Amino acid sequence: MLAIFLKTLPFFALIGLGWGAGRLRFFPPEATAWLTRFVFYFALSAMLFRFSATLSLGDLFNAPFVLAYLCGSGLVWALGMAVARVRRLPLAEAAMEAHTGMTGNTGFLGVPMLVVLLGPAAVGPVLMVLAIDLIVFSSLVTLLVTGARHGRVSGAMFGALTLGLVKNPMIVSMLAGLAWAGLHLPTPGPLMEFVTLLGAAATPGALFAIGASLAERSAERLRPAIWLSSAKLVLHPLAVAVAAWAFGVEPYAAGVMVAAAALPVAGNVYILASHYGVAPQRVSASILISTVFSILTVPAVIAWVTAS
Repeated sequence: MLAIFLKTLPFFALIGLGWGAGRLRFFPPEATAWLTRFVFYFALSAMLFRFSATLSLGDLFNAPFVLAYLCGSGLVWALGMAVARVRRLPLAEAAMEAHTGMTGNTGFLGVPMLVVLLGPAAVGPVLMVLAIDLIVFSSLVTLLVTGARHGRVSGAMFGALTLGLVKNPMIVSMLAGLAWAGLHLPTPGPLMEFVTLLGAAATPGALFAIGASLAERSAERLRPAIWLSSAKLVLHPLAVAVAAWAFGVEPYAAGVMVAAAALPVAGNVYILASHYGVAPQRVSASILISTVFSILTVPAVIAWVTAS
């Protein structure tokens, strides 16, 4: 456990460095926004393209893995929705809480950290988790929130949703990499060096940006935020672990899946909440609390999955 903690410490130290720079205003919110944009559209996209270009669709898609992650995550999502409805929250707020309780920071934290800690073979499972979160669950919460606002789900919503997915650089870069690999296109040395060099900026840039963005968050609405953080850090990996066992997922891939499920709440959940004006303070506090406690919980989960 101590050895795993020490391995994860540099990643969380980078988050802490970004937080300190943000709190001291040495790195103002405007700078955080531009750094996040650079990482999202350029550095992380280059990293995802390089990873995907070494895979085939068969390496990425595994039916038991997909079903296990969908079922485990869907169970936590449904529980989050049920708890919110018992508290008599409107449908839009309930959907946002459900989304918060099971959407991890796989893009900015999981891809850089888990591939380093669990090895290159973790690339396929991590990218599959990221793809499911982006395509399935982000689409679900968007449809529910928009439908609750307008009282119905229309064809125009599906069109806008599809366009949003197509324009997402993480999805585009993964699809481009898989297409490159599937067509067996040659990879010129300068191109590989370019995406490797650019992608190398993703890990420090993303972690620093996470920390700097946390500096602007406050721990308001503590009770629901603590519940949502607990669901994300404890219930989600537990549910996914049980589902992986039930569907007979290969042990290594199951371990990667559980480790990905143990990640703190993703920053893009706040972007959605802020965009729709649905519980942004609650989501912001959940991101802050879950990220702080993940310094201890993520190493514990990784130690567990690597020992089993």
